[in-house]
Amino acid sequence: MDLPESLPERLYLLAYDIDKRRLTSRPRLGYLMRAAILAELLIQGHIADATGGPVAQTQAVPDPLLDEVLQQIAASRRRSWQHWVGKRNRQATGQVRDRLERGHWIRVERRRLLGIFPYSAVTVRDTRVVRHLRTIVASSVRGAAPVTRTDRRDAALVALAAMARLRAGLSRADWRAARTRVDTLGDTIAPIPRALRKAIQAAEAAASAAG
Repeated sequence: MDLPESLPERLYLLAYDIDKRRLTSRPRLGYLMRAAILAELLIQGHIADATGGPVAQTQAVPDPLLDEVLQQIAASRRRSWQHWVGKRNRQATGQVRDRLERGHWIRVERRRLLGIFPYSAVTVRDTRVVRHLRTIVASSVRGAAPVTRTDRRDAALVALAAMARLRAGLSRADWRAARTRVDTLGDTIAPIPRALRKAIQAAEAAASAAG
């Protein structure tokens, strides 16, 4: 089955609840999208891990979504991975959503809550895509094959989904039982999963303090 090529798009679709026909993990979705963009840049060799954070390895990327983040990193002083996961994260959600809509992977209805507050209702056009992504996650998590033989993008999909607490068709018990393997899968894009977890924790702590 055809899938979107980029990791951010795959994770966005993976966050969709087939039964409830809505996106889940909305408060964490922006951080997940930024982490996925960074992971894609790392996998493709456009950035590298260095002391203090990522560094640019190339001047440009043909993909506008990736190139925007690459240019941010290239133009900035060295900043932590957590900083880049958090930067413009809400914007990243909208960018990935709009791209999926243009590619006809999703349908987006612009609505207003109570007639005042704008929001977007997202529907995945073909839920078989989500089911296929769930199958990739399940086989990567439960598989007996060495992590070194797992596709790097699939490994990243699992590791980032775990850090954002996406269920992805698995139970909490499944995720707990596979914690060591998930951590090892995350080593393929280290230190991004840890940065994602810290960014989400910081945001949740701030929201709790404010509430």
